[in-house]
Amino acid sequence: MEALIDLLQKNARLSTREMSERLGKTESEIESALAALIADRTILGFHAVVDPDRVEKTGVSALIEVKLTPEREGGFDRFAQRIAKFDQVTSCYLMSGGYDLTVIVEGDDLREVARFVSDKLSTIDGVVSTATHFQLKVYKQSGFIAADSSTSERLPVTP
Repeated sequence: MEALIDLLQKNARLSTREMSERLGKTESEIESALAALIADRTILGFHAVVDPDRVEKTGVSALIEVKLTPEREGGFDRFAQRIAKFDQVTSCYLMSGGYDLTVIVEGDDLREVARFVSDKLSTIDGVVSTATHFQLKVYKQSGFIAADSSTSERLPVTP
């Protein structure tokens, strides 16, 4: 199963035939393993990694640091689950360090993200503070280089 997961994380577009050849399994074994991984929610979904500079989507993405006062019985889990349910939230992580949660949010523009923070996120009881960082450019995403690698990265040498 681990080898199958590793293979899928590198290229989820492989056919079951290609996966079976690479892993030395039959196609039916691969199909069964995939079905089991999906059924037990080990695999949560599949998505394309897209270079935002090559599509017409003009939305914005922000990373929001959230400090919380943990609940006595639930710690941070109930907060994180509540925040993760918002449509604008694409990812939510419990963190170590100076803040408790990292929340990745997408919106049509800066104002939409600001409204989300002020109207929804900051109003949750237990949220102590937030710090919002807007994404300016993607260089690497989910293991894939997004920037055009055809240009030279060497600086010109001058006398």
